[in-house]
Amino acid sequence: MGLSKAPGVQAMMLTWFLSLGLAAPPTVRIVHSGLACNIEEERYSERVYTIREGETLELTCLVTGHPRPQIRWTKTAGSASDRFQDSSVFNETLRISNIQRHQGGRYYCKAENGLGSPAIKSIRVDVYYLDDPIVTVHQSIGEAKEQFYYERTVFLRCVANSNPPVRYSWRRGQEVLLQGSDKGVEIYEPFFTQGETKILKLKNLRPQDYANYSCIASVRNVCSIPDKMVSFRLSNKTASPSIKLLVDDPIVVNPGEAITLVCVTTGGEPAPSLTWVRSAGILPEKTVLNGGTLTIPAITSEDAGTYSCIANNNVGNPAKKSTNIIVRALKKGRFWITPDPYHKDDNIQIGREVKISCQVEAIPSEELTFSWFKNGRPLRSSERMVITQTDPDVSPGTTNLDIIDLKFTDFGTYTCVASLKGGGISDISIDVNISSSTVPPNLTVPQEKSPLVTREGDTIELQCQVTGKPKPIILWSRADKEVAMPDGAMQTESYDGILRIVNVSREMTGTYRCQTSQYNGFNVKPREALVQLIVQYPPAVEPTFLEIRQGQGRSITMSCRVLRAYPTRVLTYEWRLGSKLLRTGQFDVQDSTEYTVGSLSRDSYGIYNCNIINEAGAGRCSFLVTGKAYAPEFYYDTYNPLWQNRPRVYSYSLQWTQMNPDAVDRILAYRLGIRQAGQQRWWEQEITVNGNIQKGELITYNLTELIKPEAYEVRLTPITRFGEGDSTIRVIKYSGEFHCGFEDGNICLFTQDDTDNFDWTKQSTATRDTKYTPNTGPNADRTGSKEGFYMYIETSRPRLEGEKARLVSPVFSVAPKNPYGATNTAYCFSFYYHMYGQHIGSLNVYLRLKGQTTIENPLWSSSGNKGQHWNQARVNINPPTSFQLIFEGIRGPGIEGDIAIDDVSIVEGECMKSDQPANSAVGTLAHIRLIPVIILMSVLSHQR
Repeated sequence: MGLSKAPGVQAMMLTWFLSLGLAAPPTVRIVHSGLACNIEEERYSERVYTIREGETLELTCLVTGHPRPQIRWTKTAGSASDRFQDSSVFNETLRISNIQRHQGGRYYCKAENGLGSPAIKSIRVDVYYLDDPIVTVHQSIGEAKEQFYYERTVFLRCVANSNPPVRYSWRRGQEVLLQGSDKGVEIYEPFFTQGETKILKLKNLRPQDYANYSCIASVRNVCSIPDKMVSFRLSNKTASPSIKLLVDDPIVVNPGEAITLVCVTTGGEPAPSLTWVRSAGILPEKTVLNGGTLTIPAITSEDAGTYSCIANNNVGNPAKKSTNIIVRALKKGRFWITPDPYHKDDNIQIGREVKISCQVEAIPSEELTFSWFKNGRPLRSSERMVITQTDPDVSPGTTNLDIIDLKFTDFGTYTCVASLKGGGISDISIDVNISSSTVPPNLTVPQEKSPLVTREGDTIELQCQVTGKPKPIILWSRADKEVAMPDGAMQTESYDGILRIVNVSREMTGTYRCQTSQYNGFNVKPREALVQLIVQYPPAVEPTFLEIRQGQGRSITMSCRVLRAYPTRVLTYEWRLGSKLLRTGQFDVQDSTEYTVGSLSRDSYGIYNCNIINEAGAGRCSFLVTGKAYAPEFYYDTYNPLWQNRPRVYSYSLQWTQMNPDAVDRILAYRLGIRQAGQQRWWEQEITVNGNIQKGELITYNLTELIKPEAYEVRLTPITRFGEGDSTIRVIKYSGEFHCGFEDGNICLFTQDDTDNFDWTKQSTATRDTKYTPNTGPNADRTGSKEGFYMYIETSRPRLEGEKARLVSPVFSVAPKNPYGATNTAYCFSFYYHMYGQHIGSLNVYLRLKGQTTIENPLWSSSGNKGQHWNQARVNINPPTSFQLIFEGIRGPGIEGDIAIDDVSIVEGECMKSDQPANSAVGTLAHIRLIPVIILMSVLSHQR
């Protein structure tokens, strides 16, 4: 076997393990590593993560399960408009920098790998903040009954947005004001504000009440949020604001003009601030503001609306004055001809009445004027030529010319001209011809234009021919009135009778209606016609693409099925391998076709295409037939995959299973690539495989000589006689830590000692027996979660005083002591313990060295009731060889003596002195060298 080693990487043994129960559904827990103020339990559900606004939120989703679960973060219970950036986060770590208040809510981590139900955990994020407080002042004057004096009362109202709810305090100068400290002062919180408002009431103002008042808002320094203060000077001149607009209302202007609005204050103490707002949204971008002056250069119709000046000095109610800006406009000129309405005629007839109507959209409507002309000469209202203007409320912007008793001499061109009195806007002129050729419209569809057959993706024109004079506007719609037109509208106008549709799709198949409108034509019953559109499209097939993996000598069958096609007749098919034609045929009544390869060979691998064809084109099923092996799946739940064998290097136990090992030919070898993180070059070697790999078989390969504290990328590629299969890549990192919270099913490979009297039990508060003994044992795990697990001894009957339960750790490997004097690395061994109850016995911890099965060195011991809370113990250890840790719980004199442990850890480096309890250690302590560290590569031989 060839080997190309990376510098500092040594070959080691490849070992194989068969584990039928290796596949496991996902588990998940959430840990935090950001700037949390506090983590606390919320009743019996999930934890609450409190953070200050502007800090960094960082939550990590720790998962187990094989295959490696996919992780997704989502959020609910936030602002209704907050959609978590309209996406999910598919990373283990969720990080939000500069978090804002609307980003608070419940965050969910979901892990799934296709086995069992997805694992879901959540944590509620509570964002704390305190805005600057605002003081507003309100006054009231009431007349006392049967007495001739007035009582003047002032209310100072303090408001601040906050989370958690704010607490307020008041000062007058340097004097702290309290309820009852001054008969002329009353302090209260209105019930409806739920503590968000504090009101200071000054009754029957006295001279000493004219002073400087301060409102201090506080959230009691939670998350280190400091108090905030605002001051207000109350004097006998304090007054609410008043303003005046130096402009007309309304203001009518022409487009393109500049408009200036001036707002001035006429009263108010302290001096009010002035702001401009627009009723229909934000101010135009081009607006220029200068104090109370607002200027809009080159105004347009979009800038029209109501503009308001608001003055505010936090005394009384803000003052508001408004003006309406109207921008002149004339648009959308139209006409229609109405034959004699009394005889229900469709045609103009000599001796009968005819009415010509003109309509425009005018702003402002009251400035609109109409003028009528015949053949260019002004026309005035008379007995036979009656000019009227329709009631604006009925049909705004409309004028009518009624010709009574039509004569030949009345034939000619009539013109109505619309204009605005203010000028500056171009007139609209509309010509209407009345003659013997003026006839109502008629609609027909050319014979070759319905039904109209086209293909998907083409551009098509639907046509209705219009005859008559004048030719009216044509309205197009779908015959099914519930269906919209291709542009999304329910109706489309056409001036030439043609409806043009670009990029026709199959959904546009159907019947379309064209009909005359009254506009620019006759005001008579609409004429209409129907046009049928048929859109042909090539067959839609499934599967459009499918990968088939199979070994040589085996058979495969490929099937291509028609879902939809138009036309459905004359469907043919052809099978090809690359450009080679394999088979052709025609569909009868079936909707699918199959092709079988009886025995795969190297030449029969490739892309197979099945083309199903009709008049509109072809649909294609593609099949990639390959002998490539599936990717291996790294096993991430390896307990303590990392260990140290020398001070400057570490080793890593790389484990994986093979996905679908029987799908293709036997895997002959794996190509292992490795490189330091951030480097470009891969160092590679092949690992030979003897025999068949079974499904679920766990393969282990030890990577050694990895340099601390470097991280490495590892790439693994299976090889068959077909060639290389799919690769998979993972990153391994150095870690000088071991941590066990007893959350996984194998309790971190801790085992029960066979020589003790009873066993330790894994438990969580949420799953414990409802008949548990009260007044002893924890109410939650060490983190405060009622769903988190811990180990404990149950001291109820039949347990007896003095009986022991012993929990033994896995073996931690340590490099042999350097004979040349180099000292071993020190480690901090720590754990949390819970000893609550009147009958608590003892908890002892021992260190057992390799080869000394009968000798156990005492590390730590504690006895008696320590209260209803978790305590932490930390001990420095420096063992000279591989070792185990033993937790021994001893039953006390009664049933209220449950002892629990949680979060056992071993961290490289000595414990900080301030963290070591003075009474925690017993005897002489050693230093350990442990298993948890991280990765790289090796090889030599393998065994089954």
